[in-house]
Amino acid sequence: MAGFIEGVSRDQTTLFPERLDDWIGEDHLVRVVDLFVDQLDLGALGFDRHAAARTGRPGYHPAVLLKLFIYGYLNRIPSSRRLECEAGRNVEVMWLTGRLVPDHKTIAEFRRQNGPAIRKTCAKFVELCRRIGVLKGEVVAVDGSKLKAVNNRDRNFTKGKIASRLAHLEAEVGRYIEEADRIDRQETGAARAERVAHLTCRYRRIRQEIERLLAIDETLADAPDGQISLTDPDARAMATRAQHSGHVGYNVQSVVDAETHLIVAHEVTNQGHDRDLLTKMAIQAKVALQRDDMQILADKGYFSALEILACHKAGITATVPRSDTSGARSKGHFVKADFAYDHDADVYRCPAGQALTHRTTTEQQGLQMRRYWTNACKACALKSRCTTGHERRVSRWEHEHLVEASNARR
Repeated sequence: MAGFIEGVSRDQTTLFPERLDDWIGEDHLVRVVDLFVDQLDLGALGFDRHAAARTGRPGYHPAVLLKLFIYGYLNRIPSSRRLECEAGRNVEVMWLTGRLVPDHKTIAEFRRQNGPAIRKTCAKFVELCRRIGVLKGEVVAVDGSKLKAVNNRDRNFTKGKIASRLAHLEAEVGRYIEEADRIDRQETGAARAERVAHLTCRYRRIRQEIERLLAIDETLADAPDGQISLTDPDARAMATRAQHSGHVGYNVQSVVDAETHLIVAHEVTNQGHDRDLLTKMAIQAKVALQRDDMQILADKGYFSALEILACHKAGITATVPRSDTSGARSKGHFVKADFAYDHDADVYRCPAGQALTHRTTTEQQGLQMRRYWTNACKACALKSRCTTGHERRVSRWEHEHLVEASNARR
């Protein structure tokens, strides 16, 4: 009769103890981590205490801590306390560190003191992948992740937030004054004295809060980006798609290879949106991959005509869908995309078939804009869906062809 699979008895003894190396396969990832770190010049990368001190208590070699850090990154273990725990129970980590168990404070301090050196290590890994042919980098993709900081939204201030809170507090002051007047007219004795004391205390606290907000408002005048965060000074309000769901934190930009999904460039910024970061991240990826030309993919949050032009000048082909910020199409009205441009004739064709010719060139926010329109709009049967003016005017940027090509590739 079939039984159950039985394990080895805990009291079983062996003549020759098993080696730790026998538990790690020949093609295991930790062997790659071990070999990679051992080949690095830690001193050239800028790691602290890469050479043993002549006096004092011996410390952990930075190579051991770097291997532990990389293992945590690969296995999604960012916590220094959890890495300490893994070092004492995980066979893979025991093999990687030689059964050393650094405490969590040592791990956290290593990460804090060697941030720039760890970034250079990541660059070395990208260079290695490129040299052995794993990373071609012909096409990359960029995206941002919003990470919440310890700074609460109520401790992040802008001119708009302060104005809104001051208006609310002023309204509260008005209500307390009205309530005090009502008490003077209707109540007497001990009840009146108690209510008056309570209102006076509340009124005093509100006035103090108003004075605090006014002081912060004066400080905002010196803030370059118009924001102040009291708990985490570097944190900023992040723009999110969901309404009333924004948080205060950081914007982590990552560029990955489209084929292997390996990260080739990354940066942490406190810029609340991605719109002005396309060229910056694309150039970082191009330098890391050492390519003369490259294609970068991004979502509509990165759409900016100036950024697409900057990428073009840097030898980078950007593919970014145009963001649709107009609500005209949902109302049944024509949008600019409904007007087809004829490059040879330099005219726009409207949905009714009329030709909008070039009339004038103006400058808007530093951009040269060509203006097109026709005089046939007054008698057009589609005018109610097109414009409420005398004619429908269409503007075209001098480098609009780059935006159109980018939008066509999506």
